[in-house]
Amino acid sequence: MSSTKFGLMIVLSSPSGAGKTTLVKLLSKRDNYFVSISHTTRKPRENEKNGRDYFFVSNNDFEKSIKNSEFLEYAKVFKNYYGSPKLPVIEKLKKGSNVVFDIDWQGTQQIKKHKMDFELLTIFVLPPSKKELLDRLSNRDMKDKLIVNERMKEFEKDLIHWSEYDFVVINDDLNNCFNEICNIIELKINGQSIDYQKKIIENHIKNLFK
Repeated sequence: MSSTKFGLMIVLSSPSGAGKTTLVKLLSKRDNYFVSISHTTRKPRENEKNGRDYFFVSNNDFEKSIKNSEFLEYAKVFKNYYGSPKLPVIEKLKKGSNVVFDIDWQGTQQIKKHKMDFELLTIFVLPPSKKELLDRLSNRDMKDKLIVNERMKEFEKDLIHWSEYDFVVINDDLNNCFNEICNIIELKINGQSIDYQKKIIENHIKNLFK
């Protein structure tokens, strides 16, 4: 059984480039919110720091951690491993802190299967349009068109999992999207009902598949 003394597990997922990492960083600035720092085998991007953005590890080290059951979830995405370490997350939650996860649908499914003694809130973040997503990815990975193309190919594969999440938000304006997420979290923590306009989301999804 879950306890109100424990913190809340908050998952943010999205297709690559929809802005979830920026939203997670904004959440991390709130009192009593901590981000689960993932381990990854991919190379750091410019301005990323080990231990702050990710723990950058070798394939061998990552696979050892898998064998030792040290991850709450892990997945291989775009030929690189990503995984959320178990112990630091549980320690924070038991102290009453809220822990935010920046993970994909595969990781979310794994965390759900754990059936942990903590409440879980899952939120899927959508881009305002396919064109906007392409623009964001092109600006972020402008040195490598192959990466952009690869991520756009995965877009629809990620998108089909939207219905597995508790709530879906559209990141057409960063501040509005962030405020909407904060409102959802606060209502969840306080045990209040959340007004969720699913029809708007369903129509937006249809447009993204066109």
